[in-house]
Parts: sequence; C-alpha cells; structure tokens
Amino acid sequence: MSKTINSISDLIEILKTDFKDFNEDLWFRGQSDFNWKLSPGLMRLNEAPSEGTLLTRFKQSAGMLINASPKDDFDWLFLMQHYGVPTRLLDWTESPLTALYFAVIEENNDHSDAALWSLKPTELNKIANISTSEKNFIPSFDDDELKMYSVEKLSSNPRNKLAPIATIATRNSPRIQAQLGVFTIHHLDNKSVEEFCANDEVCKYKIPATSRLNIRKELELLSINKFTLFPELSSIGETLKKGLK
Repeated sequence: MSKTINSISDLIEILKTDFKDFNEDLWFRGQSDFNWKLSPGLMRLNEAPSEGTLLTRFKQSAGMLINASPKDDFDWLFLMQHYGVPTRLLDWTESPLTALYFAVIEENNDHSDAALWSLKPTELNKIANISTSEKNFIPSFDDDELKMYSVEKLSSNPRNKLAPIATIATRNSPRIQAQLGVFTIHHLDNKSVEEFCANDEVCKYKIPATSRLNIRKELELLSINKFTLFPELSSIGETLKKGLK
C-alpha cells in the first residue's frame, strides 16, 4: 500500500525514513493522476508514427526557427521534448519539491489523486547492465552506454529491445536548470519503467485529491511556482494575471 503525502512535512518525513540508509542519487517525478504509469509520451500513443518520422517532420519545420542547429539526434529529441512533441524521454528531477509541484499544479485534475515517484537511477541502470565501481555513475548522452539508444541504432536493429536507462544531459536552457531536470530514455520495449523493476528501484506515493490545494499553497510559500520553474517572460505575465484575480 502506498504511503500518503498530505503536506510538505509528510514528504520530508518520507525522505528521512525511506531513504535514510541510501547514499546515492535520488530522482523524482510528479504525475497529476495516481493511475498513470511511468511511460514516455511516444509510448502512450495509439498507432504512433515512428520516432524517425516525427524527427524528420520536426526538423523540416523547426530548422529556420532556431539559432543553432542541434549537434545530433539526441539534441533534437531534447528540443522536441521541450516543445511538447512525444518522444522516448521521460522527465525527472533531482528536486522532490519540483516533482511535488508538477503532481498538484493542474487544478483541472483536483478531483483525482496524484502521485509522486522516487527513482534510484543507478539501480535502474543495473537492470540494463550498466554498473561500475564508480559511485553515482549515471551516463550522459555523450557516453558509449547511450549509443544503442540512438535513433539510428533503433531503426537499424528493430528486433533488439533493451531496458530503459537513467541519463543526464547538458542543462542548456534556463528551464531545465531551474527544474534540475534529468531523464530516463526508453529503448523499443513499451513496458513502463516500473514494470522493469522488481525491487525498490522506484517507489510511488499517493497525494490525495483533498490535499492538492493545501500542497499548492505550501509550495507557493516556499517560492516553488511557475516563474521559478519556468523562468520565461510568459511566466511573468501569467503570474501577474493570477495575482489580479
């Protein structure tokens, strides 16, 4: 049975008790509906076009709108993810408060219980046979461990299906830096992240619908809000409009 988070103090107590003996990195993800799985956008689509097709179409239209062309297809995937195109990437954060914000911020879902997930990235990577003696080693998109997850490799060998892995990327935008963003990336297996996990690589906590408003208020008191997580001009306007209501 899932533990319940009704307040930020509940979250702190969970972090102190559930992970007191774990001394490696922890990642977090907030989801607005407790029933949602840990599946990236592309794998939640029915009869989705291939990732290569989406990438080609995105490149076709985006080329003249960006100042510098991404250096490889992974960089293009980041750009697609940033602008809402479904990819094999799933967003995580190193900040539990950021994850809590994303779990409760959608007021249209206030009738639903939300979820906060924790992930032990190095433990997840062991499932994909990525393990070293180096503490807290998590591969980046420039490392050899990611080559088998590239668009080119997937299209050239569609029969090979690997487990998802946790990876880090250069934080090359104010948004990803503010959110302390990190990622998991799927291969060709459509199973959700938790379906690969047999032990405690991931944990799921319930945020009751009745506690969502209270948690939003607590986050606002701590300045965890739209502007601090999305440091963009549009966030300023939205924040000012909200204050006029």
